Amino acid sequence: MSSQEKIVLGIDPGTATTGYGIIAKRKGSGVVKAVKYGVIVTKKELPLSERLFIIYQEISQLINNYHPAEVAVEEIFFNKNSKTAISVGEARGVILLNAAMQSIPVFEYTPLQVKQSVVGYGRAKKDQVIYMVKTILNIQEVKLTPDDVADALAVAICHAFQSEINYSYV
Repeated sequence: MSSQEKIVLGIDPGTATTGYGIIAKRKGSGVVKAVKYGVIVTKKELPLSERLFIIYQEISQLINNYHPAEVAVEEIFFNKNSKTAISVGEARGVILLNAAMQSIPVFEYTPLQVKQSVVGYGRAKKDQVIYMVKTILNIQEVKLTPDDVADALAVAICHAFQSEINYSYV
């Protein structure tokens, strides 16, 4: 990466699957590009502590390999399943701690903010978000699966667009 680019790590947290997307934002332009994206999967048979440790290790490796200047994380969307919300919160805690331990600023966005930023409509459907993520990042793959990958990239894009006013480059 050049000094004209800032790296952002976007994360869609979860204990079963944690989506991640690393993008580069070019100075003085609205251009963002995908650097790496994927999903961290943990086996449901494992104890929660081991699953969280796997997430910690994988996020640490991404941070060490790509040196993001900032981390953007999706906030918890609490619907009906409080057990799911709690486990997502635990995964978020591991991710936030990981970034803090490496002195990387963390920014949090609601699903509404992410959709508004990426699609232009806060109540956009999942397929609209995926379409816009692929369009913005010029991703040619037919599918971005699982959805956590597109969500993580969308969080990273949201942050890159939202923080443009105060964006500083190394």
